[in-house]
Amino acid sequence: MIARSRVTPRASGRGDRGGDPLAGLVNLFDLGIVLALAFLLAALQSVNLTDLLTQENVTVTRTEANSQTLIVKEGDQIKTVRLSKKTVTGSGRRVGEVFRLQDGRLVYVTGAGGKPADPTP
Repeated sequence: MIARSRVTPRASGRGDRGGDPLAGLVNLFDLGIVLALAFLLAALQSVNLTDLLTQENVTVTRTEANSQTLIVKEGDQIKTVRLSKKTVTGSGRRVGEVFRLQDGRLVYVTGAGGKPADPTP
């Protein structure tokens, strides 16, 4: 035998106690944004690029098998320069010198007084 239930007028006046089923979706969206930000910070930390978020001027050098990449941040602008190990020929004049320090940093030095350095034989 099938039991039938009836909705009484008193029961139909009450609101839905279950609430909106999509109300929890907003919380899931917030959680997704927090997780995306956490993954971004973890990725930057894994390649030691967290300085890009904190300091004003940062230069990062990445060396690969056949090329080198420079990531330069000045203020709010980030520039990426890819250097290759290709040989370039042409004519020109010396405008300065580049030195590699013991800690791996590269320093560009112009000639005395900001003038181009004299070419050495």
